[in-house]
Amino acid sequence: MRGGLREWKMTTIVCMNPFLTSFAGQCRIVSRQDLLNSGMRAKHITAAVRSNTLIRVRRDHYALPGTDRHTLEAVRIGGREACVSAAREIGFFAFDSQFTHVHIRREGSRLRSPQSRHVPLAAAPRDGVELHWWPLIDRTDGTEYCVGPRDALAQIIQCQEPRFALAALDTALHEHKIREADLDEIFAHVPDKHGGLRSRIDARVDAGQESVLRDLFRSAGYRCDIQVHIDRVGRVDVLVEGCVVVEADSQSHHKAWEEHIRDRTRDRLLATLGYVTLRVLYQDIMFDPEGVLRAIQKLVDICRYGSSRVFTAAQTSGIRGA
Repeated sequence: MRGGLREWKMTTIVCMNPFLTSFAGQCRIVSRQDLLNSGMRAKHITAAVRSNTLIRVRRDHYALPGTDRHTLEAVRIGGREACVSAAREIGFFAFDSQFTHVHIRREGSRLRSPQSRHVPLAAAPRDGVELHWWPLIDRTDGTEYCVGPRDALAQIIQCQEPRFALAALDTALHEHKIREADLDEIFAHVPDKHGGLRSRIDARVDAGQESVLRDLFRSAGYRCDIQVHIDRVGRVDVLVEGCVVVEADSQSHHKAWEEHIRDRTRDRLLATLGYVTLRVLYQDIMFDPEGVLRAIQKLVDICRYGSSRVFTAAQTSGIRGA
């Protein structure tokens, strides 16, 4: 009973610590020295770890419960979140951030398993973790657990498909995570074979899926523009060949009824103005681009030449007489 009371007191001290409560809920790593400087004593830290009020990620590195898995794995290994993991953390497009991408300095030592700080990395399975070793543009950029946006983009360019790297570049600029001037440094840091991406960057895109769509259509030879303003309707995501409006649905699975009403009203107004509309799902954009392109080809042909399914005069008269 006495031991339980002592541990309860220690946990209370931790929970009332203003240093800890100030970053509660954030993805943040603190050092043992940070905790000591905040007024905690060594026994408080030990009690907090034992009571699961704090997580000892690796030696001298601590986090609060609920800290993002990718952050914990990167720090436990001995590196920082990188590539698509860093993009997700910083706030621009990352196609697949299920795996934890980790940057490790070449001189890094005491590397550990992403699951256990007691197991050396060399003896641990690498499933679910992608390691990045190449030198950084700026070691001082970013946070104690995540590389900076310029390095994340340089890693994405070399690690991901070109269309997804382009979407990351587009959205990083759109969200003001980097500046136009940073592109020189980013592309100077990657092999020359990736240089063609730069001329395709367009910071007007609102989301990564719009970037992927635009690049898909342009690569197929279609004229298209993004974020086009149409009178009475407002902005549309992509306009192909001046006649087909393509709206890219988000990755979220559910829409409020009010959003459905807005979308259907926009479709009706576009039809009265002579536009054909196609709404495409996130999963189709990312995993079935050929199917999306076939649909666009048909719709553009209908705009240009009419539909082969329109009833002829004979068919129409036959229906009326039936």
